[in-house]
Amino acid sequence: MKLILLPLFLTLLMPGCAKLGYLTEQGVGQMKLQWSGKNNDEVLSNPKISPSFKRKILLVEEYKKFFYHYFDKKVTNIYSKTSMLDNKAVTYLLIASPHTDIKAHEFEFPIMGSFPYLGFFSLDSAKSYAKNLEEDEKVVTWIRPVYAYSTLGYLEDRILSSFFEYDDVELAELIFHELFHTVFFIKDEIDLNENLANLYGKEMLKEYFQDRPELKTYLANQEKKIQLDKRVVELIGILQSEFAKLGGFNTAQKADELTSRFVDEVFKPDLRAMCARLELEESECEFKDNWNQASFAAFLTYEEEQDFLKDLKGAKKLNLKDFLSWLRVEYESFDDQNKIGSFTDYLKLKVPHAPLALD
Repeated sequence: MKLILLPLFLTLLMPGCAKLGYLTEQGVGQMKLQWSGKNNDEVLSNPKISPSFKRKILLVEEYKKFFYHYFDKKVTNIYSKTSMLDNKAVTYLLIASPHTDIKAHEFEFPIMGSFPYLGFFSLDSAKSYAKNLEEDEKVVTWIRPVYAYSTLGYLEDRILSSFFEYDDVELAELIFHELFHTVFFIKDEIDLNENLANLYGKEMLKEYFQDRPELKTYLANQEKKIQLDKRVVELIGILQSEFAKLGGFNTAQKADELTSRFVDEVFKPDLRAMCARLELEESECEFKDNWNQASFAAFLTYEEEQDFLKDLKGAKKLNLKDFLSWLRVEYESFDDQNKIGSFTDYLKLKVPHAPLALD
């Protein structure tokens, strides 16, 4: 599972009820990140920077040029500078969920709408905020490191040294994913935005690498992980059904105990067995120690809708460029009609077998 964090700078626009300390810390963190960026030419000429890092910077520039050329867009200044980080992760993602449900808690942002997470530059700050959130909102929380995020073009995003953790194909997918956020974004539809970016990130790999062997190896491994991801979704559905059976008798304590037993006795053993069958390394099998309602909610947020989007693109028989143009036209139509609750459900009406989301 790959999570890509959206704009941290938007936290500066949060309502007045949010803690001033959080707003200040994240704003300062974002500005430090911007200020620390050095022109790529300067970084490439620095003898203290390793050749492997320089190679990755050049690859990012190449992927960027390919993306904008492919979509006939003017090349922007995004990724024209590089920021060398003190840590491997650039920030930390906080997701929360009710104890008795598997559903991401929504954080409201003026102008940009709602998002199912908060981002923190400091792990300690994320842990402190999570503790307060658990006490105040009575929720379960989950924190994970994030290696890339996008400001949707509102700020000039940097190449981050955390990018260098990826191999060439993974890096290309990351850059294509991030750049897609700069050309298409729908307010209040985080699931759709992320899954469209996932779809375009993966499909752009095929356009760039063509039949090169590294792509074939990567895609073969990805197919195995897709099977694993689908099984994760099925297993989460089993836990959700157990919650439903408890109905009004479900409590935070009962839900936490049920989740803990489910993870240890059902979830992890099932995944280990499937990983063995697929011949996947355990490092690729999501064997985190802290699976809970919040981490399950995070997984569903970024994985559920991808099949629907693939089906939609296939049904329209459009290439990537034309599909993007079609999405823009359909969004204008949806915005004018304003009769359906979400653009996601509006699009699902174009695919007869796709179920509408039920709130």
